[in-house]
Amino acid sequence: MRHLLTAIFEREGDGYVAPCPQLDIASQGVMVDEARASLREALELYFESAPKHEIGSRLHGELYVTQVEVAVG
Repeated sequence: MRHLLTAIFEREGDGYVAPCPQLDIASQGVMVDEARASLREALELYFESAPKHEIGSRLHGELYVTQVEVAVG
């Protein structure tokens, strides 16, 4: 079975942090591709080792990512 999950890449210092909001799992890397590969590995390890009931309770359903404009100052 395959899941399509969301990854958000954010610059932090000299690298990137990559959280997956559907499972609250994150990883990091120096480049975006490295962070993506590291996150993929962390997610695959999670799915291999976690009990099915835990996966079901942590896996969030629909997720919408968007931008919100706000007035500042």
